[in-house]
Amino acid sequence: MTHSPSRRAVLGALGAAAAAGVAGALPGTAAATGGGHGWHGRRVPREAISIQLYTLRGIMGDDPEPVLSALADIGYRRVELAGTYGRTAAEFAKILRRHRLAATSAHVGIDGDLNQVIADAKTLRNTHVVVPYVNYPTLAEWVSFTERLDAASKVFRRAGLKLGYHNHAHEFEVLEGKRPYDVITSGTSRRDVHLELDLYWAVVAGVDPVDVFRQNFPRVRQYHVKDRKPDGSFADLGTGTIDFARIFRETWHHRVDEYVVENDQPADALVTAKVGYEYLANLRF
Repeated sequence: MTHSPSRRAVLGALGAAAAAGVAGALPGTAAATGGGHGWHGRRVPREAISIQLYTLRGIMGDDPEPVLSALADIGYRRVELAGTYGRTAAEFAKILRRHRLAATSAHVGIDGDLNQVIADAKTLRNTHVVVPYVNYPTLAEWVSFTERLDAASKVFRRAGLKLGYHNHAHEFEVLEGKRPYDVITSGTSRRDVHLELDLYWAVVAGVDPVDVFRQNFPRVRQYHVKDRKPDGSFADLGTGTIDFARIFRETWHHRVDEYVVENDQPADALVTAKVGYEYLANLRF
């Protein structure tokens, strides 16, 4: 595929905007050192910081390479996939390697050809694969999904892959006397199905992420780290209201594998990526 010079110029300008804008967008000293709760010196390992590429979907276009290159320049070494932008798994894997990035995680479905999903995950060198979203109107359908998730997890485990589930807010709403999240966690193997806890959506649902972590210990293996403005909309990390320092400090006894930066509706996706990486890399708790 040929690269358009104009597209490279546009993405280069975005990269420059990210570099110039990050100083104004980064959180202040209090936020970066735990929001006034005391400086404990713990920090998120840089090698555990990832980003969900869904955040950058608006600037990927038909040429993801400049975006991936910019992420590598920011400092990312991991990404989480939400598709491969029209490429085969093998083609996208080569692009990632060119930019020193590892797709350690991917959002996938389990109701199609599991053999193909597994083959693609292995080609992309995923270690975690995660169901990103389901929603059902009846409890019976949630139970049926949970059974399929548990069965699929055995197949993934035999293939050397970790299968997880990513929450939104609706899983914590009571449906016919039960919360779908409890259906999933009680109906799947603690060994074979891990949890990718989206901190933003947990807060939106009115639950404490620390409680979710403790109630399901040690199943939370990945965090989606996404901030929230006072009005409930999405925010870049450290500019919103979620106390990540408290969450990380109170769950530090069992480290998660990945801290995945995300913003569903970024004003400037590369600024979001830059601010998110720097916030997590500099956070002390």
